[in-house]
Amino acid sequence: MFSDTIAAIATPLGEGGLAVIRISGSQALAVAEKSFFPLGRNSRKPSAAASHTIQYGKIVQGGKTIDEVLLAVLRAPRTYTCEDTVEITCHGGILAAKLVLDPILANGARPAEPGEITPRALLKGRIDHTQAEARADLINSRTELALAAANEPLAGKLSQRINELRDELMQTLAHVEAHIDFPDEDIAPDTREQLLKRLSGGVKFMEELLQTANEGQILRRGIRAAIVGRPNVGKSSLLNQLLGRDRAIVSPIPGTTRDTIEETADIRGLPVVFIDTAGLREARDEIEQEGIRRSHESLARAEFILHVLDASEPLADADEKFLAGFAGKKRILVRNKMDLPVKLAGFRIPSSQFRVVDVSCLSGQGIEGLKDAIKELIWSGEIKAEMLQVMINSRHQDALNRARAATQRTIEALRTNVTLELGALDLRIAVNAIGEIVGKTATEDLLDSIFSQFCIGK
Repeated sequence: MFSDTIAAIATPLGEGGLAVIRISGSQALAVAEKSFFPLGRNSRKPSAAASHTIQYGKIVQGGKTIDEVLLAVLRAPRTYTCEDTVEITCHGGILAAKLVLDPILANGARPAEPGEITPRALLKGRIDHTQAEARADLINSRTELALAAANEPLAGKLSQRINELRDELMQTLAHVEAHIDFPDEDIAPDTREQLLKRLSGGVKFMEELLQTANEGQILRRGIRAAIVGRPNVGKSSLLNQLLGRDRAIVSPIPGTTRDTIEETADIRGLPVVFIDTAGLREARDEIEQEGIRRSHESLARAEFILHVLDASEPLADADEKFLAGFAGKKRILVRNKMDLPVKLAGFRIPSSQFRVVDVSCLSGQGIEGLKDAIKELIWSGEIKAEMLQVMINSRHQDALNRARAATQRTIEALRTNVTLELGALDLRIAVNAIGEIVGKTATEDLLDSIFSQFCIGK
């Protein structure tokens, strides 16, 4: 499969100024040459062009000019896939890009499968597994902070730390196995202490990495927040304020929102998926009943809640009911309409269970303070640059948990003089688990897991 020459539109489909068609493989130059005709004195055919140069010309099929293009010639091994690569920049738009791609496919290239470009780079040693995953994170980044977190492992900083950890464990394993080969020579007390110190240091580093898992997940996929409350308390207005644009319909008529609306906002660098829900009350028709059912589904999936109350009205029984009902969720109580005379009194449940933030969605008062409260609720402490260098994902988390458990069993074996063979077996399990992170231990299922979410042309 990876010996074929492949081609795909590498830019998103849709209207735009430019689109890029990428060709990769041993026949990339020959395939491109069959449909590319240079224009001007200085332009060359792909086979005659120097590497890393751009040629001006046109794409022709059946004697008919399809588009004027710029063609970049990138010769192996100095390319992303370490293969000969051609990138054709044509005019944007779904039809224009497709018409340029058609003769490329007709002249010998195969359509690329989703996520087929990056696996070639990995299998040629151009990148490792963590860098491949970081490329997907980079493409899917929704905030500048998420983009920075993706760039760090892409530069190889996480891989370097993981490889250092694996090397330490490998050296310890070699030492233990050497003593297994010579059973008459017991491990000297000082040597045993050195091995234990090295293994304990490895466990500490694994635990430091594992502490970044939750933050890494937040930056990669965002965190879900349901905006809930009685009808007409300002839930849709609050969503619009947090997004900085009018996304939801705002009306003084209660029950305007009949369905859930999901939008992602950048809250102090963190991607937060806000879900505007239908007002919680007794449904008056089937449509509202379905909207309220969906609201409860969103509540179940949300990681925290923004419970909106109308500060210009006294606390209703329904408000108290919802306050008690959401006790199991992280939440912020948002008192809206603070620009009006305040009639909302205290609450009958301990205020320690939630934080109260006063806002006016009409004027924007308090919205910045609410953003600060949201950030503090989902991310404790300062977001430091060194944290972004080694943030792990769920796959790394699973591998590190297995490696940590196996390493701790090895430590226990060395401390209690258990048979060294058992300690060596656990240590080899740890080494293999760590190797999975950077691809030193790879399986087809692992590759499928990593590249299953890549799109065509990536």
